[in-house]
Amino acid sequence: MGSWRYSVKLESEKNIAKAAIRDAQISPKKVINLARAIKGMKTEDAKKFLERVIRKEEAVPSWVHSKKIPHRSGLGDKWGIPMGKYPVKAAKILLKLVRSAEANAENKELDPEKLRIIHISVKKGYVLKRYMPRAFGRSTPKYRRHSNIEIIVREEG
Repeated sequence: MGSWRYSVKLESEKNIAKAAIRDAQISPKKVINLARAIKGMKTEDAKKFLERVIRKEEAVPSWVHSKKIPHRSGLGDKWGIPMGKYPVKAAKILLKLVRSAEANAENKELDPEKLRIIHISVKKGYVLKRYMPRAFGRSTPKYRRHSNIEIIVREEG
């Protein structure tokens, strides 16, 4: 079994809490824009934002992989980029991760109302290669991509 570490080294972990999801069943392409959007937010604001994305009330801007994506109203004013999507599955996974980081912070006796996301990372996980049968004895490969997502929050003030 392989070992893993967080992708960032911190000098002091006194007021820090971490959480990670390894091998989440979602492509990194679907998660990376959402992770970039919530970085730097307070955890309460990030949870509200992710819940609005799940209800499809607020779109997530597409900085990466933004070709052929429709413009959404209000995105240009708030984020400076008009293209966006509603990644519901990715929002559910990140909401679970933010709640886990808050729970870890409470176990370390940190105040959950003062937590801010200082680091979030989305890395490629393993890829399952499967085949879909086609006509005339052929087959087409189908790839099931996985992601490794980690988050670090810090208590401020």
